[in-house]
This record gives sequence, C-alpha cells and structure tokens, in this order.
Amino acid sequence: QVQLVESGGGSVQAGGSLRLSCAASGRTLSMYPMGWFRQAPGKDRVFVAAIRSIGGRTYTYTGDSVKGRFIIARDNTMNTVYLQMNSLRPEDTAVYYCAARLGLPALPTRDVEYDVWGQGTQVTVSS
Repeated sequence: QVQLVESGGGSVQAGGSLRLSCAASGRTLSMYPMGWFRQAPGKDRVFVAAIRSIGGRTYTYTGDSVKGRFIIARDNTMNTVYLQMNSLRPEDTAVYYCAARLGLPALPTRDVEYDVWGQGTQVTVSS
C-alpha cells in the first residue's frame, strides 16, 4: 500500500521561503506523476504543481498563481518529491497536500486524477 507523508510546513513571513517534502513508501514512485495541491480555509483544493519522469527526462508544470516562485522537484533515490516555495505571500497560506497518480504518465492538474494522498502540511504566511 502506497503512503505519502508531507513535512516542512510552518509559519513564515511574507517574502520568505519554505521547502515541503513528500516521502513515499510502499512502492517506488519514480515513474509515476506526482503533484502538489493546496487548500485554504473555506476554499476548494487547487492545483499547485506536478512532475513526471519518463525516458530519462523529467517534466514539470506549475500553476499560474505560483509560477516563477515555486519549484517542484523529485529525488528518485529517496522516493521523495519536493516543493520549494520562494517569495511567499499571505495568499499562499493553506494546507498543502502531495499526491500520486498510479497510472499513465501525464501531468494531471485535477485532484480527481490522483490516486493516493498525503495527510497535508500547514503553511502560514504572515504579512
């Protein structure tokens, strides 16, 4: 059974940085797409970034609201995906979730396309 565990959340002032980690266990996920989503209080869960590796190449996609500030990366030897968050803003405050798609390679941006989810980690950005 695949399990995902996020870490690295916390409180930071606007303009600061955090790096989230998502450690996978139960299966090697190097060939599967992985994604990050976030959910602010009272709002829907929204896409942040996705990554997939195929044919020795890695592809990433980030949402418009974080493009140029957030970077998704993976370390296949550690079975871990990261989300480097720079220039954080108060509107980035949310619970951040990582997810795995146990299917065809893609860069899915909808949460229904993912099969396994972590428990989430809180990120709070103060002004």
